[in-house]
Amino acid sequence: MNDLALLLTPEGRALLDEVRDTEPAQELAVATRLRRDHPAELVSAALGQARLRQRAVAKFGAEDAGRMFFTPNGVEQSTRTSVATYRARRLKELGVTCVADLCCGIGGDAVALARAGIRVLAVDRDPLTAAVARANAEALGLAGLIEVREADVTEVDTAGYDAVFVDPARRGGRGRVFDPEAYSPPLSWAVETAARAPHAALKIAPGIPHEAVPAAAEAEWISDGGDVKEAVLWFGTGAPGAVRATLLPGPRTLLGRGLPDPAVRPVGRYLYEPDGAVIRAHLVAEVAEEVGGGLLDATIAYVTADEPRATPYATAYEITDRMPFNVKKLKALLREREVGTLTVKKRGSAVEPEELRRKVRPQGPNAATVFLTRVAGAPTMLIGAPARAGDRASAPG
Repeated sequence: MNDLALLLTPEGRALLDEVRDTEPAQELAVATRLRRDHPAELVSAALGQARLRQRAVAKFGAEDAGRMFFTPNGVEQSTRTSVATYRARRLKELGVTCVADLCCGIGGDAVALARAGIRVLAVDRDPLTAAVARANAEALGLAGLIEVREADVTEVDTAGYDAVFVDPARRGGRGRVFDPEAYSPPLSWAVETAARAPHAALKIAPGIPHEAVPAAAEAEWISDGGDVKEAVLWFGTGAPGAVRATLLPGPRTLLGRGLPDPAVRPVGRYLYEPDGAVIRAHLVAEVAEEVGGGLLDATIAYVTADEPRATPYATAYEITDRMPFNVKKLKALLREREVGTLTVKKRGSAVEPEELRRKVRPQGPNAATVFLTRVAGAPTMLIGAPARAGDRASAPG
């Protein structure tokens, strides 16, 4: 709290501007110089905040990260701006004008909601976290739309709000928490709170078991740039039981249609690697139907087909070779093809990509992708490259 108070003074703000671009290797020299004219405590706080702002650029962008205030946990646990903006847009489209943001953290979601024109009550029980959220609302010119309250979220009356957004803490003293009832507050409390609101969105870990999703909720898995970021339980959307996978940027959304598991079929010329959000949402069958394919193995989320079909929900590869798992044969093939850039992907294999690269020692001007997987239960290597438009179809040997 004291560090934040120091940084919010005119001297602190000026010092933050001065150390903005300080590299880690320069910190000691910069600190020594600045302590001649500024209190040591303020110098340390400014350099620490500059370091956090640099880390936050990946989530918040350089402009916002350069004005916001962070804590180490805040940088680690806050929502990426692209995801928060997408979620705020969905709430706006539902007609939401005011939201109770419970467990608001440093205010990343509150900022996105406010920028969508939604009035926000942002609540967190940690005094420092609440103070940082308040400072961020002011720093970004959104204090008129964001009220920050330091309180226990379980004691907040949300009756006057169109929607509640709950982002329970999913980390404990021993690290990441996987049991939804071990969240703080527990998922059951969040669901009960959601049921009392006209609309609600509950942010949860993407690994949540599907059987733990309440029947009244719509479940959405979200990826950004191919990386799965979170799952959201939506209430009040008019689609209870619906499942969707949303890919950012875009957004592109694949809705579940309740299809049965795809059939296992022989390896075709093309392999499709579904986006992680599609896999988490259990919508591989929808992708298989879209590309006219089937599975390599009943337990592996790789789709194979004879023709290339464009889909935003999977990456297509042209397969040129198939062989049983054998490092010596793979090394010989790569040497023959002069492959120096080797991308290793795996599903259903215990072999680590870096271990395989060390053993085959790829050299040469060409590139290839090898998939370590199972085909009808047998350990298999599939070699290929990203598919090109206009490829003609034929099965690999």
